[in-house]
Amino acid sequence: MIASGLLRRLFSSITLYLPVVVMGVLALGTWWLARNTPTAPVAEPERAKRQDPDYFLTNFSVKNFDAQGILISEVFGQKARHLPETDVLEIDTAQMRASRAGRITTGRGNRAYSNGDGSEVQLVGDAFVIREASRDSSGRMQPRIEFRGEFLHAFLRTDEIKSHKPVSVIRGSDEFSGDKMLYNKAEGIVQLDGRVRVRMESKRP
Repeated sequence: MIASGLLRRLFSSITLYLPVVVMGVLALGTWWLARNTPTAPVAEPERAKRQDPDYFLTNFSVKNFDAQGILISEVFGQKARHLPETDVLEIDTAQMRASRAGRITTGRGNRAYSNGDGSEVQLVGDAFVIREASRDSSGRMQPRIEFRGEFLHAFLRTDEIKSHKPVSVIRGSDEFSGDKMLYNKAEGIVQLDGRVRVRMESKRP
């Protein structure tokens, strides 16, 4: 009888504490799995591109030549900073000069941004680009044309000039202005958008 009573009490104790023991074993197993399971590699956040100049220039010029070694464009200024991430040259008191098919184009701006090979120049602040008078392929005389504004983007290889800001265009004795402009030398067309104004002098017979 005494033995049977002890067995009942032992069984009751085991039954009472069994859930606690099971929970402890499960918790220990979960901890062990979490500790020993390999984690996926965490991707490093992309570093922001730095725009610190990697070199500086003073009283310089950048020249662009064609395949025959003929100078086709030149950009020069007082000071410049090269931004390596975008390969852009930021220029103070900038000037440019280009020559294609015998026609000279010059430009100037308080500041300029040139791409790596000097084929594109963005002139900013009191900017102007002048294409001197010349003869076209048929021998006809093309008048001098001048572009003025706070922003001019010159494409020296394709002879295009565009701006998303107000521009004045002076062609010979005539003057045009608009809020935006696109000039295509190949087609000989100046496209003005927005508030367009025209001042043309009458031609005497």
